[in-house]
Amino acid sequence: MSTQGDKILDSPLAKIGGKGLFVKELEMALLQDTADVAVHSMKDVPMEFPEGLQLAGICKREDPTDALVSNKFSNLEGMPKGATIGTSSLRRQCQLKYIRPDLHITDLRGNVGTRLHKLDEGNYDAIVLASAGLIRLDQSSRISSRLGPQECLPAAGQGAVGIESRVDDKETQKIISTIHDAETASCVLAERAVNHRLQGSCQVPIASYAELYKNEIRLRALVGRVDGTHIVRSEHVDDCDSARELGLRVADDLLNKGAGNILDELREE
Repeated sequence: MSTQGDKILDSPLAKIGGKGLFVKELEMALLQDTADVAVHSMKDVPMEFPEGLQLAGICKREDPTDALVSNKFSNLEGMPKGATIGTSSLRRQCQLKYIRPDLHITDLRGNVGTRLHKLDEGNYDAIVLASAGLIRLDQSSRISSRLGPQECLPAAGQGAVGIESRVDDKETQKIISTIHDAETASCVLAERAVNHRLQGSCQVPIASYAELYKNEIRLRALVGRVDGTHIVRSEHVDDCDSARELGLRVADDLLNKGAGNILDELREE
């Protein structure tokens, strides 16, 4: 299906309803029984589901990093002052500006193919995309360098695919359960709990990323100004069974450090 999010390409995503534009029409297909499952990138999925629908499973996570794609430069450090980078993500803009305030960050919309075409036409010196999307489309050769979590912390759920179904469709749920990955689900649960507590969306620069170490989850998260002038960070570790509680604790820590003021400023704009 081509949703409104796929069709409206002349406005920043944050200004026309956010990532939910890619989800709502698919959910209507489920509710109208014209589809049995809806497959989403978990970073696009809102916290709340319509009545009658649920997240039935999450697949094993692909590479969660952001990727720098350029025909001129091999990494962020090698880009000259004033170089132009395209991205539609406020989260990426915030962190890129923090690292390289001398770069020119401009909006970039469209599917992966469209964005790569705009780069190849010379409209940008580089663009930033999710590594997972490029890998799944057999475009990993276009990745100039991966931006690790220390450079650009991923969005909640980035790299993970979620499968939505009707609550009363037990047969489909049974099928989905065979490809559900519990470890990925725990990490994504912690990350999404941060967003939920902070009332996050693509309209605000929030990042959260969890990793498993044996029986523990390490969760890092941040909130920052779009211009990169101020970023608040938090990091905590807890048992795998406490993923949601860990996310809430990290979010509260961010709020105690002043994240609420940053978010309030952004929402007033």
